[in-house]
Amino acid sequence: MGATPRWDVLFLLLQGSLILDWAGPAEALRMANVAMVAQGKPAPFHLRFISPQPQAVSSVGVSVCGLEALPSALTRPSWLVLLGQPGERMVLDDSASQAALRWLTQITLKTGQLELLTICAGAVLAAHAGLLTGRQVTTHHQHLEELAAAAPACQVVRNRVFVDDAPLFSSAGVSTGIDLMLYRMAQVCGAAVAAHVAQTLVVAMRRGPHDPELSPFLSHRNHLHPALHRVQDAVSLQPTQDWHLSSMASIACTSSRHLTRIFMTHAGIAPLQYLRQLRLHLAQTALKSGRNVTQAAALAGFSSDTQLRRAWHQAGLPGSPSQPESS
Repeated sequence: MGATPRWDVLFLLLQGSLILDWAGPAEALRMANVAMVAQGKPAPFHLRFISPQPQAVSSVGVSVCGLEALPSALTRPSWLVLLGQPGERMVLDDSASQAALRWLTQITLKTGQLELLTICAGAVLAAHAGLLTGRQVTTHHQHLEELAAAAPACQVVRNRVFVDDAPLFSSAGVSTGIDLMLYRMAQVCGAAVAAHVAQTLVVAMRRGPHDPELSPFLSHRNHLHPALHRVQDAVSLQPTQDWHLSSMASIACTSSRHLTRIFMTHAGIAPLQYLRQLRLHLAQTALKSGRNVTQAAALAGFSSDTQLRRAWHQAGLPGSPSQPESS
């Protein structure tokens, strides 16, 4: 519980920074910390708000005070988050923006050590600091040409929610900053925590740039039944737990028979089938990362690789766990 967070997350606030660019992603990370602590794990994110000045006026006129000075060195693994401003172009000729640019030109991006996340026109700020050379990057559609002009040596990707070109991660802007943060959160905390945060925020969680399908952790959640949501929250946060129909029913404060009835009525799936879908997703993720079938089964909560193989075929997945890409 008292362990040091895995990542420092530094939001660089300038005068006029779009409040949705940083408040939404920051709130998502806070929720991830709460979810991880609730599982008895350390909070993975330490939020920091930095600026060349101790105070910045946000896009809606609210002043943000007590901002941390630009650090002279980043000694811990960090995400640096750059933000947009209102208007069709970034205005960077004031003294604070110039100080930020000078500071940015001194940093070196490195996967796992210092990673850059740009939200909206924050990519333009990164471009002026020379951080995008040779990278694929996106930004808000109003700033695509501005970005291309500021960083001709980068590849501007259009019509994308976000782009993963680690250690650079860029999003199209405003609400898509939350999509990007959920994506990174899933990589650090796991898909279950990211899905829980997305559900809490009542947003549609998009997957990675090469993984367009909706996460099974968010499937069957398009209902308003509170007891059923409690069960799905508990199961999705700890899908490897030794769940039984009775233990799920106890969370809903109902009988096993009635739980099955409300699952089928409101979620369109049986409780244990829902659990199996989550575990199969975890197993598939483990297999894609290079784990063998036995390891994948254990990591996903299956009692054996035989149980994983049986669930795989019952679900109608192509191939087998040992050859998941087969058709």
